[in-house]
Amino acid sequence: MWRGLFIAAVSYLLGSIPFGYILVRIFRGEDVRRSGSGNIGATNVSRKSPTLGVLTLILDALKGAVAVRLAIAWIPQEYYPHGAALIPWTEASAFAQVATWGAGAAMLAVIGHLFPVWLNFRGGKGVATGLGGFLVIAPKAVLAAAVIFVLIVIMFRYISLGSIIAVAAFPAFARLFDEYGRFTPALVLMVLTSLLIIAKHHANIRRLLSGTENRFGSNSGKSRPA
Repeated sequence: MWRGLFIAAVSYLLGSIPFGYILVRIFRGEDVRRSGSGNIGATNVSRKSPTLGVLTLILDALKGAVAVRLAIAWIPQEYYPHGAALIPWTEASAFAQVATWGAGAAMLAVIGHLFPVWLNFRGGKGVATGLGGFLVIAPKAVLAAAVIFVLIVIMFRYISLGSIIAVAAFPAFARLFDEYGRFTPALVLMVLTSLLIIAKHHANIRRLLSGTENRFGSNSGKSRPA
């Protein structure tokens, strides 16, 4: 139990590191939350500096990946010899244990990014952090979701729409490709994480429905949040 709580706390704290906010504060001397969408993620940071935007994307993805790697490394196998279940409500194999602990760590890292304690629980939207975390345990599904994202952005020029559709499709891809998503506890955690990220895009969804969302590359994005 204590091991699980420790993994959960570390995953959340890793996810809560506001790299976008820190980078803009250090290199531009500004608070990124006071410009554009007020978001600390890569898209809003890139409005200040494309280079810092790319760096934010990489670092936000890395914190998700590190959280999952640490969780998997810390699975308390010594408590359950001979591959017995680590998850109390399942008869899971060692493979399923990795899936569930990894998916849980990814979800908590995303929650940390969405609601960082350091910024009064007002964070980013979690796409990059989720991508990095789930890339460890479901790389094929992440790649497929990334292809969907690129295609949607190319066709409609809405980054938010591409993100929402790709995130929504991710759990289905994880199940389809027979990765860790075939284990019910892990798949449930993937679905919950996707729903959290989509919910964080609520303002974008409203603007998409009203036809006021910014298109990628549009100059109007300088005056309206995205």
